[in-house]
Amino acid sequence: MTIKWYPGHMSKAHEQISELIRKIDVIIEVLDARLPYSSSNHLLEQLRRNKPCIKLLNKNDLADPMVTKSWVQHFQKGSGVRALPMSAKRMAEVKNLVKLCKQLAPNRGKPGLPVRTMVVGIPNVGKSTLINTLAGKSIAKVGDKPAITLRPQQISLGNGILLFDTPGLLWPVMDDQGGAYRLATSGAIGANALDYTNVGIFAAAYMMRRYPELLKERYKLAELPEGPHELIEVIGRCLGCLVAGGVVDVHRAAEAFLRELRAGKVGRISFEEPLTPDDVESELLRFSGIDS
Repeated sequence: MTIKWYPGHMSKAHEQISELIRKIDVIIEVLDARLPYSSSNHLLEQLRRNKPCIKLLNKNDLADPMVTKSWVQHFQKGSGVRALPMSAKRMAEVKNLVKLCKQLAPNRGKPGLPVRTMVVGIPNVGKSTLINTLAGKSIAKVGDKPAITLRPQQISLGNGILLFDTPGLLWPVMDDQGGAYRLATSGAIGANALDYTNVGIFAAAYMMRRYPELLKERYKLAELPEGPHELIEVIGRCLGCLVAGGVVDVHRAAEAFLRELRAGKVGRISFEEPLTPDDVESELLRFSGIDS
């Protein structure tokens, strides 16, 4: 199954961001620390006009720490780019973001001259959670479904920072099916655009290749089954996803497995690493039994 998802309101979001960015001092791009490449909209590089950019690696508490360290080193090779791993729910970590914004715009952050920042990112990476933590109260809508924010919001944080929230923005095309499946695995793509069974099998294939020991520990397995389809069956039995006759409901099993991955119950994992070769990606799709 080919994943295609680009709601009409995201075209409008692209226009809004392009216009707004002209009067912004610092761009905050919120990424999912588990898949920083796939959760980045590469059009932003064309739009930011050399403005300082903070790559905020959110959900750092769910990601593989060694892989995140590699991503920080990778991003900070870019001109005007700083990378900051954190959890948007933790105020102590969010305060470091405020300090960094002021460092990147040293001529602002004074009375009457706030640092004008803009938060951008694809749906469900934690933009609204970040804003609410920064503000110390609930301002932006938060949900576990993508595309909650539909129009830009201007928020004065009262600490020398003026914040603009923007609608979630995805790539306009999904030619990279590996990236699309990783986004679906993380929960960034709406449920109506994907087949849970296929995505669950893709995620199972990845975990078998990259984190086999975590699978064994979580599901009390001495050995892993032969392939991802069989793994979903095993997980389905473990999680009680059964129908009449003790048969595994594969759809329910795949959905339950994805929920476990997203909640960090299987362990701290990253779905991609810097400079992953294309042939590794293709092999993973073949192993999953999914046409690329």
